Amino acid sequence: MERRLLPIRLDSYQPLREVVCETLREAIISGVLSPGERLMEIQLAEELGVSRTPVREAIRKLELEGFVIMIPRRGTYVADLSIKDINEVFEVRTALDVLAAGLAAERITDDELEKMERLLVYIAEHIETGDMDKIVEADSQFHDILYQASRNDRLVQIINNLREQLTRFRTISMAYPGRLKNTLEEHSRLVEALAARDNTLAERLACEHMENSEQTLLLDFGVRHKASEDEHK
Repeated sequence: MERRLLPIRLDSYQPLREVVCETLREAIISGVLSPGERLMEIQLAEELGVSRTPVREAIRKLELEGFVIMIPRRGTYVADLSIKDINEVFEVRTALDVLAAGLAAERITDDELEKMERLLVYIAEHIETGDMDKIVEADSQFHDILYQASRNDRLVQIINNLREQLTRFRTISMAYPGRLKNTLEEHSRLVEALAARDNTLAERLACEHMENSEQTLLLDFGVRHKASEDEHK
């Protein structure tokens, strides 16, 4: 059996299922596990040096995040991404984030602004340590506060329906070289606009942030597919 995943070190403070999930997620993002590839629990467990149970639990979580798809009677596969997927999700998300930012500039509380500022400090600290999972989680919380601050329950509900795709896109985009620090700067400017109650500026910055995130994903998509084509030449 060709081994592509390194055995997991069992000295982590995290639950084993979380360590397995992070390992598989990173393998998908880095292309070690390629789009469309079938994921076999037994094989993955052997490569990682764990039992099938944490692998099964990790796969279920990755399905919720949109990294894998489970097809009845056929198996589990790494979910593929297309330019159409990226464009469609970002068309919707850009409209929603621009709306949320404009409303939040009028309705956000001082406590919510303080929470967003604290999250930016937290993200900056973990950029230095390179802990991508903590960064992605904090980034999700940052956007959740923005949506909450819009005081529009329907908007929040629609965003939640996109959560699976957003988690995967966010993880891939932020892992792209240089994107983390740019994201932090874009978020900082947005918080300043919110604090100034400048809804026009907040909307523009939210739109620019989404455009930059989409362009990063498209760049990543192009790099991956070129690498895949070169590999098969």
